[in-house]
Amino acid sequence: MEMPADPPGTGVVLLTRPECHLCEDARIVVGRVTAELGVGWRELSVTDAPALGKRFAEELPVLFIDGVQRDFWSIDEARLRRLLS
Repeated sequence: MEMPADPPGTGVVLLTRPECHLCEDARIVVGRVTAELGVGWRELSVTDAPALGKRFAEELPVLFIDGVQRDFWSIDEARLRRLLS
């Protein structure tokens, strides 16, 4: 039985896939902004969440804040900082 494609839970979550250059860039931006603001975050790979991988396949990487999709492809650093402040 496949898990539902519900967005990940609370906090800052970056949905990524292996060998993805946009995911690498997003990881750097999210890491920098959350470190500056003292906010935790986690990365979730589509290999561990295949239903989310199917749902967001064309948008990876995807940034969620408290379960709401806030950005995808290229994470906007200024917008992320504003959303978390």
